[in-house]
Amino acid sequence: MLPWFTDKQFPLYLAPMAGVTDVVFRTICKELGADVMITEFVATEGIMQQDERTRKYTEFTDEQRPVGVQLFGADGARMGEAAKKIIDWKQPDFIDINFGCPVNKVVSKNGGSSLLKDCGTLASVASGVAKAVGHIVPVTAKIRIGWDEKSINAPDVCHILQEEGMQAISIHGRTRSQGYRGEANWQVIGECAESVSVPVIGNGDIASGADVKKRREQTAVSGVMIGRAAMQNPWIFREAKQYLETGETPPPVPIQERWQLITRHCDMAVNSNRYGNERQSIMAMRSRLMAYCKGFPGAKPLRQRLCTVASLMEIEDLAAEHLQSLRAEE
Repeated sequence: MLPWFTDKQFPLYLAPMAGVTDVVFRTICKELGADVMITEFVATEGIMQQDERTRKYTEFTDEQRPVGVQLFGADGARMGEAAKKIIDWKQPDFIDINFGCPVNKVVSKNGGSSLLKDCGTLASVASGVAKAVGHIVPVTAKIRIGWDEKSINAPDVCHILQEEGMQAISIHGRTRSQGYRGEANWQVIGECAESVSVPVIGNGDIASGADVKKRREQTAVSGVMIGRAAMQNPWIFREAKQYLETGETPPPVPIQERWQLITRHCDMAVNSNRYGNERQSIMAMRSRLMAYCKGFPGAKPLRQRLCTVASLMEIEDLAAEHLQSLRAEE
């Protein structure tokens, strides 16, 4: 059993999201109560070629532990070698295998959710990684419930993954063909959790503490994974823990506190050198800023201006201006 799963613990995972869950955002979510982190996925071949850009995706701090590095690929032996290299560099708490990504550029390389259609290759990938590094760190996997509505096979896939040495399985409750549309199917997630002995982490449509409590009480999952809701509201981890403890929903985070976190996130992104200079970093942050400001009073004109920001000073000025306009309306 992985140490972060106990009778008293119901871990809240931050879902790995390409372009979102970088080392900076993981730091913020950890401070706000996320229990377990997984890096953005990294390509096996990028690791094998020791590509510097790929290695950046594996970065994490000790404060973020327990943290796993997520790999994708379709060659179990190569992925096992890549996992060894990652462990030599970074010593993560676990390796996670991506069998869930729906993005075309991953699927076209026979990675991510494409392997849900090819359970033989999926088994060989899981086995290859587990045999290579499973004696050093746990190996886990993330899947979707199937390729499409006609081929929902998550319970069968979970049995295969358990047999091949996976120590935990995260399940996004949508098919690959759904993308992020429609509702997550928690009935299938629940069936999977009941049918295997390893912990199952449920993922999909978790947007509040009440959602976490509902899934904990109504399914056999051992934890939940929160993705898109955290992009807009990283406080969800803190809110969920408070709700689980007290049954009370905390009041909404004040706009001023939200702006403080937004400007801090931008400052951390610039200082991380992940995206280049200040201008490049702020431009890379624009989509994140859009998510943060969703639902703000006066959001539409605000979002139009956020499309053009290119410096920390512009963001700080915009925050001050927005807060001042809200005070004037009181």
